[in-house]
Amino acid sequence: MDRFRIALDTYAFYRSRTLALLERVAAEPDPIRVLGFRPGPGRAHIAWQLMHVGVTEELFATERLVPGSQPKDAALVARFRGGSVPDDDIPSLDMIRRVLDESRACLLATLATFNESQLGWISPALSQRQLTLATVLDLLAWHEAHHQGQAHLTMNLYKAANG
Repeated sequence: MDRFRIALDTYAFYRSRTLALLERVAAEPDPIRVLGFRPGPGRAHIAWQLMHVGVTEELFATERLVPGSQPKDAALVARFRGGSVPDDDIPSLDMIRRVLDESRACLLATLATFNESQLGWISPALSQRQLTLATVLDLLAWHEAHHQGQAHLTMNLYKAANG
């Protein structure tokens, strides 16, 4: 099995866990309240964690792996990219699902343009960090699992605090 097939299978599994968490939130009496729950003052809420996963995939699918391209929604990217400060304008469940679905489709389309012989390639946008395409494949899997875990923990903290 090639490196891309392994990565795509891994991404599908991790996304199923992310969407299962989103369904748990949807089953709550007040999903927007849950999505906006913060584990502490100034910390990221569940909605930010999930939107950040989607926005990051969009960034890799465009400007980071396709020189000269831009993400579809610059304002959304600015709100949820790494280093942004989570605000109190909580996106809806539908918006989160849409961003996760659309960014994943964009990422898969971009990755389909590469092959095994390019695993050592470094995009100009990632040259300072020396991230090869192979490392990007790993980083993307880790990234979703990391933020899904943060959102999962925050959901558990919400449940503990609110019954």
